[in-house]
Amino acid sequence: MIGVDDPRVLDAMRTVRRTAFVPPEYADSAHEDVPIPIPHDQVTTQPSLSASMVQALRIGGHEHVLEIGTGYGYQTALLARLAAFVTSIERWSDLAAQAHRNLMAEGIHNVQVVEGDGTEGVPARAPYDAVLVSAAFPQVPHPLVDQLRPGGRLVQPIGPGGKDQVILFERTPDGLVEHERLLPARFVRLYGRHGYQ
Repeated sequence: MIGVDDPRVLDAMRTVRRTAFVPPEYADSAHEDVPIPIPHDQVTTQPSLSASMVQALRIGGHEHVLEIGTGYGYQTALLARLAAFVTSIERWSDLAAQAHRNLMAEGIHNVQVVEGDGTEGVPARAPYDAVLVSAAFPQVPHPLVDQLRPGGRLVQPIGPGGKDQVILFERTPDGLVEHERLLPARFVRLYGRHGYQ
């Protein structure tokens, strides 16, 4: 996979069955490196893009990760293979419920799927060692910065949605600092109190 060389990330990509995290009618496409539609005009991120974003977080195995945008749970499953625990928040109740079922069916239990406003994060479980945002907005919502541990890393597509730049940030004593521009991508918009209305 181009640009992805972390052995743990590559192992997670081999281990997690994407077919278990897409609608049944798209099972034949699950092995392709393409986004797959899910309800509410959302998509599952293509595997190579998820892998690049996950790799940038440099998860070592002890971290508590916050994911914004669970979808059907594929990227959540990748994170769960790498981190100690994942809290994932999804704005659509039916998607959250389906992701939970998918994860449980695959024996992935170090995850909590929460229904709610992703731009608010999940303050009750903060602080987080890493945050991964799977929707685009021109800036990082401040609650997500507040919930990130100093020294922690955050990846988010920055842009209007549809023409975005995936950026790696780090939390420093002075706040959030851009660390690296990873790649251009097309994401759905991030909706919520601190995102698009």
